[in-house]
Amino acid sequence: MFIFTVIAGMLLLMSNSSCDDEKTGQSKSNAQLNTQQENLMQEANRQAGLPNITHFQERKLLKMIYELRDQENLVCYAYIVAEMTGKLVYIGKTIGFGIPYCTEYTNPSITEHHSGEYGGGNVVLPQADPNGLFMPSSAEGTWLMLIDPATNEPRPVYIEPRVIVSPFKLNIN
Repeated sequence: MFIFTVIAGMLLLMSNSSCDDEKTGQSKSNAQLNTQQENLMQEANRQAGLPNITHFQERKLLKMIYELRDQENLVCYAYIVAEMTGKLVYIGKTIGFGIPYCTEYTNPSITEHHSGEYGGGNVVLPQADPNGLFMPSSAEGTWLMLIDPATNEPRPVYIEPRVIVSPFKLNIN
């Protein structure tokens, strides 16, 4: 019954006309929808509340993962999944677990406040990385610091296929 009430309320709000409020720039129907959504969320919180989490095990595990990833000279082993066979193919030892290509060194965007004749507001603008480039918000590739077998030195390798990196050798047979 609760779900039906929520859906009916949202449909009713979406059917209202959309006249812009000159002061806020927000349509009346959007303002009504925001108010009703907030009221529904307050009621949901009143009825259900938050889960009774007492051990915080997942948070402890994530903390452990962050700390293990932060070890200097952490040697791992990288594999790709062969697309034709679905089998793991060992590609080499790495330093660390690899970094997704779209990871950025700096904040990818900056919020600026603009004011003008018709009101003001915050605008999110893209921000360049230290190299002056604007990186994509997502990408399939991964940077691996593979250990060069000839020199035993880590070297960056960009890889497109899905990669598995493990702190121990996997049994791929």
